[in-house]
Amino acid sequence: MQPEIIGLGEWFATPPGQYLLAWEQVQFDLSVVDLFGFNALQLGLPELVTLQSNRMPHRWLSLPEEFGAETPPASVSVPGSGHQNRVHLVTDAAALPFPASSLDLVVLPHTLELSADPHQVLREVERVLVPDGRVVIAALNPVSLWGWRQGRSRLAQRLGVHAFGASQPFLPEVGQFIGPWRLRDWLRLLSFEVESDRYGVYCPAVKTDQWLQRLAWMDRFGARWWPVLGAVYFVVAVKRVRGMRLLGPAWRPRQAVRGASVPVAQRR
Repeated sequence: MQPEIIGLGEWFATPPGQYLLAWEQVQFDLSVVDLFGFNALQLGLPELVTLQSNRMPHRWLSLPEEFGAETPPASVSVPGSGHQNRVHLVTDAAALPFPASSLDLVVLPHTLELSADPHQVLREVERVLVPDGRVVIAALNPVSLWGWRQGRSRLAQRLGVHAFGASQPFLPEVGQFIGPWRLRDWLRLLSFEVESDRYGVYCPAVKTDQWLQRLAWMDRFGARWWPVLGAVYFVVAVKRVRGMRLLGPAWRPRQAVRGASVPVAQRR
């Protein structure tokens, strides 16, 4: 039995895909609601509106070319963002059409793991962000029940084992897992400072909505008992510019030289 290969958009329409998107939408809303500035960019994954709770005046949605042959709509509007922000860009995630230090916020919903060159994508994000600008990253966690299920199916495919559905991939066969420890190292090399991180979706890799609802209790207890085993993790990082300080004028006003006081002799 050959494994069923589905695209990213088709997988997000499945019950586990909808379950993941619902949890991530809440987390994105909480992560960007208090981030201020002028320009924000969501890079990829139009199934999520990650900037709907953000109040920056200019919010962009860009779909990288690495996302495959799934054709996005001609124009994607961000709810509550105003008519001037109904701009949809199709561009390469590793070569963003923005000048250096021009964006205050960049959101990467599974963009790195779906990119052919995640290192270059992060370098581009660092280039376009202003000093103290923020990047919000969501990625699938390889050290989780979902990651273990996906790794088992890939191993079964290499070994040619097709019994008991072992070779059936749970996640779409695109991209690669990036562990949170690796992502932290990449961010540190680019002078990013991790401000916060969190994990979520602790239920097992089941494919029906009925079982997802039955096992939803694991999401309530997972953050307490096994926090780093969530299927997805979020990272909010700040771009730091080392050695940067404001310079004053090169000259200083010269103070008038006051003469020394001379004692005056008095007869009395």
